[in-house]
Amino acid sequence: QVQLVESGGGLVQLGGSLRLSCAASGRIFSINDMGWYRQAPGKQRELVARIGSGGITNYADSVADRFTISRDNGKNTVYLQMNSLKLEDTAVYYCKAWEVRAAGYRYLELWGQGTLVTVSS
Repeated sequence: QVQLVESGGGLVQLGGSLRLSCAASGRIFSINDMGWYRQAPGKQRELVARIGSGGITNYADSVADRFTISRDNGKNTVYLQMNSLKLEDTAVYYCKAWEVRAAGYRYLELWGQGTLVTVSS
């Protein structure tokens, strides 16, 4: 069985930085795309950033000049470096993986449990 485990969330001041990590556990053969979504209170979950296995990235317009997504395929881990954080970045951030192939399992998509990021003034 494969799980996505996020870390790195917490409380940060306005304008500060945080780095989120998401590691896929299990006997994994390959993962296609990995990405980050977020859901703020009272709002729908939205895509923040996505990265393909070859490194091609795409970002939500609201974060494109402040956030950077990267991945380490050898560690089956995706990162989200968040700089110049704004109050509106406060949300639960969820990791997602598409097309995961592992020993005995194949997943079209997997979600992490979420990690809370709170930006304070």
